[in-house]
Amino acid sequence: MYKKFDFLGFGECLVRFSPHGNTRFEQADSMRLSTAGAELNCAVNLSELGLRTKWVSKGCDNWGARYIRNKGREHNVNMDDYKLVPYDGCGREARNGICFVEIGVGSRGNIQLFDRGNSAFSKIDFNEFEWERLLGETRWYGTSGVTTAISPQAAEAVEKSLRMAKEMGVSTSFDLNFRATMWSSDQAKECMKKIMPYIDLIVGNEEDFEKMLGIKTEGVNESYSKLNSASYEQVARKVHELYPNVNCVGSTLRDAKSGLLNDWQVVMLHNDKFYVSRQYENMEIIDRTGGGDSFAAAIMYSFMTGEFEGQELVEFAAAYSALCHGYFGPWNWATKQEAMRVMKGGNARVIR
Repeated sequence: MYKKFDFLGFGECLVRFSPHGNTRFEQADSMRLSTAGAELNCAVNLSELGLRTKWVSKGCDNWGARYIRNKGREHNVNMDDYKLVPYDGCGREARNGICFVEIGVGSRGNIQLFDRGNSAFSKIDFNEFEWERLLGETRWYGTSGVTTAISPQAAEAVEKSLRMAKEMGVSTSFDLNFRATMWSSDQAKECMKKIMPYIDLIVGNEEDFEKMLGIKTEGVNESYSKLNSASYEQVARKVHELYPNVNCVGSTLRDAKSGLLNDWQVVMLHNDKFYVSRQYENMEIIDRTGGGDSFAAAIMYSFMTGEFEGQELVEFAAAYSALCHGYFGPWNWATKQEAMRVMKGGNARVIR
């Protein structure tokens, strides 16, 4: 059956500020702007890979929302259902959230600070949107743990929309994305019990699965470094055992040797087979945000198009997400052709 869109993302997007270079916030005399929002990240990446995407959200009608709307449109994401409410001039009624990302170097890791209290999205009401129309127009619906953590109203909207998506036969995905600054592990686990029955594809890292679902990866330390991809198979199979409706479990494995030098690998359980990608050792980084969203987008792209399957799918997803680390901001500017070149062993020689 023909659908107007291949992917619909639901969540909040923030305007992101980052100091130039690797300076600290208090050193900075200028900032670079980008965005921060997992669902819009996926919509942009899938659009760049050639699919038709849409993003639905809520914001205040000021420069921040217009910046986000315009940036999404630049990447051919349909932003027509980005609901904008009047801005009172100072944020008493509601405001647009922002965030600050300090990109670390050496032994200093990234710092991300949220400033999203009292945001328009936090006051969202499920009934504000025409969900039957929105979900009826799309093949795939995606949201995340960050969206769920924003407020009880947002969590309710996530649960109800995912349930409706499954009732309508729409494929669903959920990025766990645990954020300790937004809610506790106990709160997250309680909320996820209601949401998990409606998820087809779930992605996250080892900390996400532990803090959101209570499933711990064996053999990792408190900093979640020195990861063993084989040990992660137990986590993926436990997820599928507890929630048989989840037909695909994916995870990214990162060993942060320094702020700008990481090892990177991805794994996936699908149709009872566990796949491990090649490891990208000593991967140099411009900005680490968005790597997981690129991984998720590559999996969804492969499922929707059938272009990559099994081990080839995992290698494509690993290459595509690895390339995302070479760009400022969370959106992946790598093309499908570049990802295919890397997955086949291509190196960083000049292309002439």
